Amino acid sequence: MLEQATDTEWPEAWLMPEGECPNQKAPNQRVPNVAVTVTELKDLGICYWKLDAAAYQYPALAVPWNPSDAVDPKLSQLRDERGYSYADIITVHPDTLPEYDTKVKAFFEEHIHDAEEIRYVLGGSGFFDVRNKADEWVRIHVKAGDLITLPEGIYHRFTVDEKDRIHAMRLFIGQPVWTPFNRPCEEHESRAKYVREFLEEKKVDE
Repeated sequence: MLEQATDTEWPEAWLMPEGECPNQKAPNQRVPNVAVTVTELKDLGICYWKLDAAAYQYPALAVPWNPSDAVDPKLSQLRDERGYSYADIITVHPDTLPEYDTKVKAFFEEHIHDAEEIRYVLGGSGFFDVRNKADEWVRIHVKAGDLITLPEGIYHRFTVDEKDRIHAMRLFIGQPVWTPFNRPCEEHESRAKYVREFLEEKKVDE
């Protein structure tokens, strides 16, 4: 099984300031900065692998892209071990994504999915924001070579950073369903599952 990246390879993560976020593309760190550890990210159900995106060529846009075409042995191994049968590749940039500003704003709406979210960053950079156990926003800065998975039911959102470009692969098990369920959705089956698995205190047998 392909082991996850070592702690030193994980992307930087930090707590965001409370309240509204007037500029979603800015780093939005607290003063002083409050770093979030890899252990804390793993406790939220996040998984992470470091791949060499620069060593292989990928199209700027391919919807779909057959994951069986992967020539990166690590990506191929991860695909087979985790059952990823669908992929597509997109570039989020003003020149390549129609209605760029509208869509970037839509990506930033807090939501969940009813399946795991898998993103492999091939180029550029951006931010995944996830809610921690105290319902605070944790910002994760993803860059080329980062392959990150968010568990089904976690509250999250995404944005490009101030460079306004990310080239990314989206992977999926089975037929892709990208439907977001915006917060509040505590009664949703996937949210309830996430709460049970990651947020509720585990009872220890005496």
